[in-house]
Amino acid sequence: MWPLVLYFVLVLLLVSGMLLVSYVLGQRHKDRATGAPYEAGIKSEGSARVRQTARFYLIAMFFVVFDLEAVFLFSWAVAARELGWQGFWEALLFTVVLLAALVYLGRVRAFHWSDGGNGSRGGHNAVVAK
Repeated sequence: MWPLVLYFVLVLLLVSGMLLVSYVLGQRHKDRATGAPYEAGIKSEGSARVRQTARFYLIAMFFVVFDLEAVFLFSWAVAARELGWQGFWEALLFTVVLLAALVYLGRVRAFHWSDGGNGSRGGHNAVVAK
């Protein structure tokens, strides 16, 4: 228990020290333009709160799911010798299920951003309103 407490105290000291050093040594700007929003030299116009379609969030969720697949497969690869053939078959089944999900998402056109043409055949496109 004491190593965990020591680690926690050291982390707090390190973070506090870094914040203190940056506060003491950091620059202080009082210019009026310092607080103004700036985007690559172009003055902003309109609100930064743009509503995204549901399709945007679906793509983000698909990315997270398939990114987690890579994490699980990397961890499997590290322990592959200890897991043996049973681990191999389980990893293969995991990959096949996710590939089937990828094929399904491609068939319902979940990865298409535009509704151009007559491509809307239900699925996720029917849920999103423009």
